[in-house]
Amino acid sequence: MTDLLSHVTFEVIPMKGIEEKASRLPAGARVSVTASPAKGMAATIDLATRLNREGFEVTPHLSARLISDRQELDSIITELAAVGIGRALVVGGDALEPGKFADALDLLREMDSLGHHFSELGVAGYPEGHPFISGDALRQALIEKRRYAHYITTQMCFDPRAIASWIKGIRLDGIRLPVRLGIPGVVDPIRLGKIASRIGVGTSMKFLLRNRNAIWRFLRPGVYRPTKLVKSLNELEGDLGIVGLHVFTFNQIEPTRDWLEKITGR
Repeated sequence: MTDLLSHVTFEVIPMKGIEEKASRLPAGARVSVTASPAKGMAATIDLATRLNREGFEVTPHLSARLISDRQELDSIITELAAVGIGRALVVGGDALEPGKFADALDLLREMDSLGHHFSELGVAGYPEGHPFISGDALRQALIEKRRYAHYITTQMCFDPRAIASWIKGIRLDGIRLPVRLGIPGVVDPIRLGKIASRIGVGTSMKFLLRNRNAIWRFLRPGVYRPTKLVKSLNELEGDLGIVGLHVFTFNQIEPTRDWLEKITGR
């Protein structure tokens, strides 16, 4: 499991107390900061700035449906450039009433038109599809996004076979972007449900509820640990272009770090 576990990004949510929790991450760790309708883009940019100041390799999420117009986008880009954050993950987001940008592709095109300083831009991938977007639409959007992006981060998925099949499919579409696989960290199922309802992590929960094996593991007493999942991912055959893991911590950072240290021996 060494290869995937040597390249881990920890996703955190801008909620009260997260900065103190993040201090328990490995020094200089890759940290991805989410955006949600409940908190808005300002909370994401603020936390990303503070974590960047602490020496982490920070990637804020730029949520298309939370950014009202070109002026706000330009302001966000300028603010991130000023503090030296040169990475971003561009997502559609879950806001019910978007401004100018309906989806991530809209935002990427506007960013390209404005000009930006980002040396690394990620986009989202959906190995099991999306509850509100057709498979054909997702496929075409990813084909068009490839010219703007440097990598793909997948939504949380518990089925290695589905992941392998999806990656092979996008390769046939000519998409050669490296892939970072989304997995959960060490998660307390009760806390997961509470956080999801508060900050709108609806898509991840819908995928969980559609997977009977995964939901059984989450409903067992104790916590879920992704050890078996990571082992299965490392055993996938072929050169799929997988370059690391994107760990959804749901802000349960300390148990996730303890698990990682135990499994890697570091």
